[in-house]
Amino acid sequence: MSPKSHVTDTFLPLHTFHLAQVICSHPYNDRRPGSVGKPVGDTKLRINKNGGVEIKGSSLFAGYWKNPTKTAQEFTDDKYFITGDLGAVDDDGFLHILGRGKDLIITGGYNVYAKEIEDCIDRFPDVGESAIIGVPHKDLGEVVVAVVKVNSTKAFNEEEKEREIITALKDAFVKYKVPRRVVFVPSLPRNSMAKVQKKELRERYKHICDEH
Repeated sequence: MSPKSHVTDTFLPLHTFHLAQVICSHPYNDRRPGSVGKPVGDTKLRINKNGGVEIKGSSLFAGYWKNPTKTAQEFTDDKYFITGDLGAVDDDGFLHILGRGKDLIITGGYNVYAKEIEDCIDRFPDVGESAIIGVPHKDLGEVVVAVVKVNSTKAFNEEEKEREIITALKDAFVKYKVPRRVVFVPSLPRNSMAKVQKKELRERYKHICDEH
């Protein structure tokens, strides 16, 4: 790579026409931390009422081959594609990805975006990676649980580490975003695309807050 190479984040859903086409990128010399940039070319982008990212443009695929039902489900009436991502556009038009729609946690009527909590936990010493999930709760519908992979090979007291993380998160987030439990695992389950399988984690820990 050239010392003068320009490295930046982009937004490239697999449903675009070809893999060289990006939907959002940063204007040269105008990068925003935490953002994937602005729409490029003739791409139009909007955020729906549920916080979902919808896109439209010539680089987008026309629909699913011989599957009009799925096409109708994933396109709006005015031909915007529902990406399944959650996002927000700032005052300058930069898109910030907040996570996947299926990972949205609704607790007591409040929306919790997993990514913002994961980003915070991942900055803790010895934490390799975290996954935030919602598990059933009889009163609130769902509550937040953190599943954490620790890098350190040294033995540690899990109860103390759990209290340490929860206490720190209470200073960073409002109460409903703070995990009820923190679970430590040697690794997070992944699929063939190396994506963390949160569905598996939700099933594994669905009863962890039954008494909380």
